[in-house]
Amino acid sequence: MIDIKKFCGIIPPVSTILTREGKLDEAGMRLTIDHLIDAGVNGLFFLGTGGEFSQMTSTERQTVAEFAVRYVNHRVPVLIGTGSTNTREAVALSRHAQAIGADAIVVINPYYWHLTDANLMRYYGDIAASVDLPVMLYNFPFLTGQDLTPALVKRLADAHANIIGIKDTIDSVAHLRDMILTLKEAHPDFAVFCGFDDHLLNTLLLGGAGAISASVNFAPQLSVGIYNAVRAGDLARAGELNQSLLMLPALYAIDSPFVNVVKEAMRVCGLAISDYVLPPAQPLDSAGKAAVRRILQRAGVINQQ
Repeated sequence: MIDIKKFCGIIPPVSTILTREGKLDEAGMRLTIDHLIDAGVNGLFFLGTGGEFSQMTSTERQTVAEFAVRYVNHRVPVLIGTGSTNTREAVALSRHAQAIGADAIVVINPYYWHLTDANLMRYYGDIAASVDLPVMLYNFPFLTGQDLTPALVKRLADAHANIIGIKDTIDSVAHLRDMILTLKEAHPDFAVFCGFDDHLLNTLLLGGAGAISASVNFAPQLSVGIYNAVRAGDLARAGELNQSLLMLPALYAIDSPFVNVVKEAMRVCGLAISDYVLPPAQPLDSAGKAAVRRILQRAGVINQQ
């Protein structure tokens, strides 16, 4: 029996910390994981967009997944990203995640071809049928070029009992609203997470599950604080924290891919980690680093210096 209700709250898409040689930096990963768990997150999502999965080989992804499951050691649920441009790889990575003891998989739709609904149904259906794990869909149309509509997501949830949620990374309150209302009418426990930081409060007020957003890596106190305040009925406190959170998405415009920005923000906020990122990304230059610091100061995440 899948415990759907344990997938809620604030689940950061954890940055993959790497050595200068591009290998997994286990010391840096331990530091990052412990920091996030101590901050009160409700789970950890490895090998998402911010985890640089798209720049990794299958073997590298498996290495990260194995370390993550082993080191977290059941302290919080571990979600592993297993999506791919091809179904065979996605199925293999999903089965690997199940074999090593992950709590769930998160699956982005293929990015290159624009698939028919029938082929999207087949892709997700093959993955869901290959494992007993909970499956969370991952909608990021800005990067994949194709939206997972609420109607399609409902069809998938209707057809596969282990498809239990979605990370909806889309800059549209209407899309989040329709996803929540459409899915919860048929599947009351279906978990809808926003992917963008500035939609967390809206998502919670609409009945969504929480957020899987990048800023939790460096400012977990904001998202965790908002989630806990809403649960406690303290909307004044939630609104106060949201004012700071709304300033953070400006960070992601500094560079693309923004994985370097997130790691620099983590460093500025006190985590002694490597800033190495996998090509074609590269560490930020001095101007980019200065921009990160300014935005964090403006948001009140760090003190003015």
